[in-house]
Amino acid sequence: MELLTTLVDKGLRRELPTRDEALAVLATSDDELLDVVAAAGRVRRQWFGRRVKLNYLVNLKSGLCPEDCSYCSQRLGSRAEILKYTWLKPEEAAAAAGAGVAGGAKRVCLVASGRGPTERDVDRVSETIATIKEQHEGVEVCACLGLLSDGQAQRLRTAGADAYNHNLNTSEAAYGDICTTHDFSDRVSTVRQAQTAGLSACSGLIAGMGESDADLVDVVFALRELDPDSVPVNFLIPFEGTPLADEWNLTPQRALRILAMVRFVCPDVEVRLAGGREVHLRSLQPLALHLVNSIFLGDYLTSEGQAGQADLDMIADAGFEVEGAGTTTLPGHRRAPAAGCGSHEGGG
Repeated sequence: MELLTTLVDKGLRRELPTRDEALAVLATSDDELLDVVAAAGRVRRQWFGRRVKLNYLVNLKSGLCPEDCSYCSQRLGSRAEILKYTWLKPEEAAAAAGAGVAGGAKRVCLVASGRGPTERDVDRVSETIATIKEQHEGVEVCACLGLLSDGQAQRLRTAGADAYNHNLNTSEAAYGDICTTHDFSDRVSTVRQAQTAGLSACSGLIAGMGESDADLVDVVFALRELDPDSVPVNFLIPFEGTPLADEWNLTPQRALRILAMVRFVCPDVEVRLAGGREVHLRSLQPLALHLVNSIFLGDYLTSEGQAGQADLDMIADAGFEVEGAGTTTLPGHRRAPAAGCGSHEGGG
């Protein structure tokens, strides 16, 4: 396919595809799927070889969120049957993190429900970060605490956080359909605050919420412009008791096309296969490793993942290798001062 040849060439040069090219990836047929995966796989291997980074999620505080995000089991008014608890103690969080590190995780993601942290919450998380790093030297810590206020990103950086996650989730045009208690610009602002403070930005999307192909392309192009180092791709798990409980829109083939499109648009960033992969990719999960270079190990916020050993076996069986602690994830040009997400103007 001429389209795939063009996209591979652009990906190897870190050049932004056109919107029409990105839309065309999503419109490819199932007969063309393996060709799409192979093409995007060339781009993935150019920048990340056959390495797979492992990440581990620790849910510091669960449920009772005042925001009304339609996809979330922890939302205001949710009737989903989930665990609800207040803040874990630093020692409890460090013990949970230890399970992930023992399984090979390089990064621990500390997540707390809520609109955003209070100053006291930042103190709590700072203490937790210190405890984790004291017990697990060299581990990366990413905080995900919601919308940030002025100065909070810098406080987290000073406490030892390496990264901050705040997903855009969907396009700006569709954002009002999934949330009314904050807007798209609030999320963009939080990611930029993290970047300004020197934190590695992690920001991604959720697919399968009833969005159009144009919405998917728009949010990925917005992410490219925002330039995070890591782009998690989540696939909606429709929880009973939430407004999107009936949104079963994804097939394994469509999930792979979405991942391929993200790789073509953001060729040299850490594309992470995140929540919902087991539900929607099912037996095609190993194919996704040709597109992503990072996955979560174990469970998610309020849903179970597959067993960690099953993930390790899948990576090995597919011919990939777990990224070691001494290996830097991002390619060298992204670690250099003023380097951007794949040189928006093209060039190598």
